[in-house]
Amino acid sequence: MQSSEVPRVVVGVDGSPSSYAALRWADRYARGVGGAVEAVCVWDTPSSRGWSGPAIDPEFDLGQARERFTQELHAVFPDGPPAGLTEHLVEGDPSEVLIRASEGAALLVVGRRGRGGFARAVLGSVSQRCAQHAACPVVVVRQEDDPAR
Repeated sequence: MQSSEVPRVVVGVDGSPSSYAALRWADRYARGVGGAVEAVCVWDTPSSRGWSGPAIDPEFDLGQARERFTQELHAVFPDGPPAGLTEHLVEGDPSEVLIRASEGAALLVVGRRGRGGFARAVLGSVSQRCAQHAACPVVVVRQEDDPAR
């Protein structure tokens, strides 16, 4: 990264309290270093596997994913997103998308645990894969005690 470039701080947002804490952390960090935050929300068509193969939920689409992302950003920034925040809504596997987004970034910020997983797991599978494979340093943020902070 050249000195004239603004540091990119990529943060994964999935609607979990940990991802909200990660987004707040990324915003504070970026303001401190004169960087820009890129909020990345990854969506996939919900499906389930059954004896006949995968069943796709035809009611879920890109519009719903976009609306959910907007609601998540509003939950973290009720007065509107900070200046310079860019939003990326990407279809795919969350860890693969975030690892790809980490290329050229100064920092990747993820929540400790997302929406899925096991309650006793120390790290979620996405945060663990990002910590192992990202192209830049990774900060893993745990959920704050007060979700309204």
